[in-house]
Amino acid sequence: MKRDDIRRQREFLKDSLRLQINFQLTDQSQGVEPPPLQKPAKDGQALIPLPGKEAWQAFAETSLLAAIEKRQSRRRFKPQPLLLSELAFLLWATQGIKEVVQPGSAFRVVPSAGCRHAFETYLAVSEVEGLAPGIYRYLPIEHALVFEHSPDNLRAELSRAALGQSFVASAPVTFIWACLPYRMEWRYHTAAHRVIALDAGHVCQNLYLACEAIGAGTCAIAAYNQELMDQLLEIDGEEEFTLYLAPAGKV
Repeated sequence: MKRDDIRRQREFLKDSLRLQINFQLTDQSQGVEPPPLQKPAKDGQALIPLPGKEAWQAFAETSLLAAIEKRQSRRRFKPQPLLLSELAFLLWATQGIKEVVQPGSAFRVVPSAGCRHAFETYLAVSEVEGLAPGIYRYLPIEHALVFEHSPDNLRAELSRAALGQSFVASAPVTFIWACLPYRMEWRYHTAAHRVIALDAGHVCQNLYLACEAIGAGTCAIAAYNQELMDQLLEIDGEEEFTLYLAPAGKV
């Protein structure tokens, strides 16, 4: 193990780079329009409306203290589908929008550096009430899903892309967060990438706590085959790429 390599990699965790950046030259400071809050639906993609807060009353009385105390990574799931209302709650808890404040900026239920929110939420759905198996994407502005495509063998492809971690594919749904780095780079230039990683932790922790509210569990996954996971989502791997994933199901 080369100590010099380790030291160089540690620099990513520090905020030293911020002092080297002229923030007057960022795209934001130059008057460039901010990137949109979400990728729009493609032509021909129908929106699948999701249940809203009125359907979540069964989860409303969950104690935050109990959820924090019970939270743990769970890798075994019951052979039981998630209800669409449960999935809708998990999606809202991780990327839901409370208020659009201006073009390209919105307050969500999770924090993000500069309110930039650089993620798109994809779902590998195997067993969710009312949804055919396949890859979906969450549209937080509309609180809806769009169907992206259906791989020939979703569970096998997901397991392969997750480096053989078969429990990932055993869940009724796997959350896959893809990063669009320019959303953060627009404001922070090369200081963006460290805070994108921090933001991913905020999102996934909310998934952990929300899962506890519905009798489900999850396990954060940061080890995967980058190329295969990006191919599974049909994203370009450059301007948009997988950053983090987490299977979820009843426990």
